[in-house]
Amino acid sequence: MNGDTLHSIGELARRTGLTVKTIRFYSDRGIVAPTDRSPAGYRLYDTDAVARLDLVRTLRELGLDLPTIRKVVDRELALPEVAAAHAEALAVQIRVLRLRRAVLTAVAERGSTPEETELMHRLAQLSEAERRRLIGDFLDAVFGGPDAAPAFTGVMRSMTPELPDNPEVEQVQAWVELAEMSLDPDFRAVLRRMAEYQAAEQARSETTGPQRDIAVVVRDQAGPALAAGIDPASPQADPVVAAFTAHYAHLLARPDDVELRRRLAARLESVNDPRRERYLRLLAVVNGWPAPESLAPELDWSVQALRVRTQR
Repeated sequence: MNGDTLHSIGELARRTGLTVKTIRFYSDRGIVAPTDRSPAGYRLYDTDAVARLDLVRTLRELGLDLPTIRKVVDRELALPEVAAAHAEALAVQIRVLRLRRAVLTAVAERGSTPEETELMHRLAQLSEAERRRLIGDFLDAVFGGPDAAPAFTGVMRSMTPELPDNPEVEQVQAWVELAEMSLDPDFRAVLRRMAEYQAAEQARSETTGPQRDIAVVVRDQAGPALAAGIDPASPQADPVVAAFTAHYAHLLARPDDVELRRRLAARLESVNDPRRERYLRLLAVVNGWPAPESLAPELDWSVQALRVRTQR
């Protein structure tokens, strides 16, 4: 086939897979103009029209509008620049659709009221700066804001969600629920009590430098007893309880008495609030971290063991 070969609109349709009506439409818009006409007045197209139509079809399937496509095929616009701009626009659309899908999925799963749905929608659409302000207000309320103890700096950082630029639906859902929790005054009060316990322990402790969290110490002591099936109220649990209460007494530089054990039970109950664990699990989803280990079984066992021994 040489470069002088001309094709009828029907032949062009067979070569490109487009309909005659579609090719005529593009021709009327000047996107693929005919090269000549037959003696009977029918449009004729050269071989380059096949390549132009293939490009037009591809760009239409990618979502470009016809005026932009015409400028591309006429080389008035560079295709890489058009593609980059269109890709950015699609990225924004995809993000919006993900947000909508996340909110609708949450509404369906939770049976939300119209008011809850509106709140979830607003939380999902917050900008990065707005998200930071919301979480910053929450953490300031929990840890004391500008007057927060230096020991809390790392804790506050570790409790900060960082929603990625292109989050998965699960991350958006987790962010919305986490944001709702951060606005709950009861949840703020629970975490505030935990922070106060920790600050008091830090102030009374004679130990300098980083300290292991008492909940982690208790977990390490109670875990083997729980796994062994030891009843927290049984005499077999006495040495386990004595081990972690001795550690707490040393931490606070005070005697291991009933009052200390009551204080430790209250401390562990605050840590064992299921909302705290839920927050940490949601945080892990938003930040793409591994799911945190649950302390609930060991803390339940330990609180029971302490309560039995402080009622005697």
